[in-house]
Amino acid sequence: MKPPKEHGVTGSLESIARGVRLGELDPVELAERAIHRAQQVSGLGAVVHIDVDGARQAAQAVAGTRTGPLAGVPLLVKEIIEVRGLPHRCGSRVFADRVGTSDAAVVRRARNAGAVIIGLSHSHEFAYGCTGTSNRIGPCRNPHDPSRMAGGSSAGSAAAVAAGVVPLALGSDTAGSVRIPAALCGVVGAKPARGTLPLDGVFPLSPSLDHVGVLTASVADARLATEVLGGVDLSTWSLPGAPTLGIPANPEPLDCSTTVGDAYSASIDRLAAAGASIVEIPLPRWPEMTATALDLQGPEANRVHAGRMADHAEDYQSDVLERLRAGAGISARRHERARHHAAELAATVDQLLRTVDAIVLPTVPVVAPPLEAKDVGEAGQRLPVREVLLRNTRPANLTGHPALSLPVPAASRLPVGLQLIAAENAHAFAVAEWVEQVINDERGAST
Repeated sequence: MKPPKEHGVTGSLESIARGVRLGELDPVELAERAIHRAQQVSGLGAVVHIDVDGARQAAQAVAGTRTGPLAGVPLLVKEIIEVRGLPHRCGSRVFADRVGTSDAAVVRRARNAGAVIIGLSHSHEFAYGCTGTSNRIGPCRNPHDPSRMAGGSSAGSAAAVAAGVVPLALGSDTAGSVRIPAALCGVVGAKPARGTLPLDGVFPLSPSLDHVGVLTASVADARLATEVLGGVDLSTWSLPGAPTLGIPANPEPLDCSTTVGDAYSASIDRLAAAGASIVEIPLPRWPEMTATALDLQGPEANRVHAGRMADHAEDYQSDVLERLRAGAGISARRHERARHHAAELAATVDQLLRTVDAIVLPTVPVVAPPLEAKDVGEAGQRLPVREVLLRNTRPANLTGHPALSLPVPAASRLPVGLQLIAAENAHAFAVAEWVEQVINDERGAST
């Protein structure tokens, strides 16, 4: 089931930009449609600020030049990413009056490519949460069911793309913050390899783990956006045939709800039927990778906020404040040990990824939980919702490898995501496009 997209901006990034360059599409009209759609679905809380005047002026400028690989493409920017002249609140009352004084590097690149910034998308406060429920304005709601989470922390970016507000949104990903909401909202979320998209001007959460990513409706759109915004060529490698796909031998990533488990198994069967070779891959111990990531993230986040917490504790969301304070309990020695261990784990995973074209696993083990959920799972086996949502996405931030989430068919009105992790960006996007094509062909055959 897909949420309605009345009056939204449709079409691929390439077709939109080409239409604008050829004079077949009016960038001002595209901006107006995006603004209208944002207002139409304002109850989702996905868009925290609409820059009506700025978007119109930018669209008029594009109408005058009609150039750029993203010419006229409406864009939303996650509110932790600085945009000159727009609020830079990071979803928090701590920065209630803060305004961006310059564009983040990734925003400058988007403008230079012809994209039109419509406004800012919802972030879990300071990007320190995976549910999208803690923000100065309230939660971000899932377009498929507004009583459920959109995921986080790039909640608004995923929800806005799913609801048809924009075809492209920027997000950040420290432990899964692009891929989790992509999976829960049914869109494509791409976290390219560490350093591909610049972090300059992005409010930090954990510098060792932070990445910038994109949310789109298709892998091809995510590829184009990554190439343009990262200044990289992703055509340097292509699949010689059907890929070799690794599935984790570890039990933890495949410990899923029935809905997700069935969708994952069915997807693997479809990919195998299309020619993919499926092999088991013994990844490093899951608890070890999770603990290492936590020992990096906790103290780094605490250091970013230590001074502010002392003076503005009452302005933080309670869940975020609790996590920030907990980070102070991790010693410098433990953090340094985690830093070295992360490098060892990255090298191990890198070697394993040389034996397959990509590893595939469920992005999130459950479908979108209710907004008020504190835990999820079957009766007697319930776990904290944060622990479950983050279970399968942390490793790719720890190792820095590229990872994408794309929607797959499920026997549910709520989306399910399939995550692919690869050794390099070109491999990740090529395999993801192959997988997406197989899935889309299967959808077409079943309708």
